[in-house]
Amino acid sequence: GTAGQAITVVASGFLDPSQNSDGPGFGLWVARAVGGPLIPLPLIETPTARLQVIHNSPDLAATTVDVYVNGEILLDDFAFRTATPFVDVPAGVALSIDVAPGNSTSAAESLYNLTTTLAEGETYIAIANGIVSPTGYSTAPNFALSVFAQGREAATVATNTDVLVNHGSPDAPTVDVVETSVPAGTIVNDLSYPNFAGYLELPTLDFTLDVRDATGTVTVASYQAPLQTLGTAGQAITVVASGFLDPSQNSAGPAFGLWVAFADGGNLIPLPQIPLSVRDIDMSLIRLYPNPATEMIQLSLPTVYEKFEATIFDLSGRKIKVINSPNTIDIRDLNSGMYIIKASVDNVPFEQKFIKN
Repeated sequence: GTAGQAITVVASGFLDPSQNSDGPGFGLWVARAVGGPLIPLPLIETPTARLQVIHNSPDLAATTVDVYVNGEILLDDFAFRTATPFVDVPAGVALSIDVAPGNSTSAAESLYNLTTTLAEGETYIAIANGIVSPTGYSTAPNFALSVFAQGREAATVATNTDVLVNHGSPDAPTVDVVETSVPAGTIVNDLSYPNFAGYLELPTLDFTLDVRDATGTVTVASYQAPLQTLGTAGQAITVVASGFLDPSQNSAGPAFGLWVAFADGGNLIPLPQIPLSVRDIDMSLIRLYPNPATEMIQLSLPTVYEKFEATIFDLSGRKIKVINSPNTIDIRDLNSGMYIIKASVDNVPFEQKFIKN
């Protein structure tokens, strides 16, 4: 009933009492002309949700990105393989989320837009996956935010570690994840890009994880998952398959690996890779690059080995030269044309073709 009155509204107190001797909290208070105690204006509680964002796009054009919400900058120069902490975001209203190149000036430079409404009280994990560039990569542009609802900031059991898994490697096939040290067997089955496997509620132990093809028989890579060593009891973490299985076909981008995002954000942590023996790997994973080449080529061998032998032949079957190492193979003395490398690693044979320009 303030008709005809003149009043004074003051912004009063501290936004952060914890840094100000635990003084009074922030609020708007009203002084009337007749004086007396100030009257607080009631605070309207805004519905919120919790959100963590993880940058897992390996495209070199997206090494850093800017993220806008409803046209306002939210994340500036957000780097590949980093995560935000969980933060409060508006719920119950439409949010227009734009991802733009790093150092952008406005949401008008958006590379990707997602318009969504988050549910009040829900917890979300959004992972930026995929490729934005039209050329230079083995997959077409497929950048998107993969969003998981019912995320967790802590484990449901204090002695466990809750693990959410996301397949974020754009050129990797459908995979299984098999635990081999306990052994717990297949813990993730037929996970394809860019999907999530729901939370695994695991005892906080040190595990060994094999990433296998969809048949469950060919091991692509093997990793340590030292949850006990890392002291993750009581935590909820996100493990992302990140990077390229074949960097040579993807602008020499970051290589495939399993990386961990923690609830408090920061740089993702790589799970240590366990070298595979020759007998364990699919020989088709061996890559030769660059191809075509003019001066040097290299063989990528995803394994440890004791013995390497190789010979270069031309297409007529004539022996051209013997190679002693898969690294930095000098081809400057070869004529232009196509050649075949016949090689063996620990007596397991394979062949690769290349073109000399």
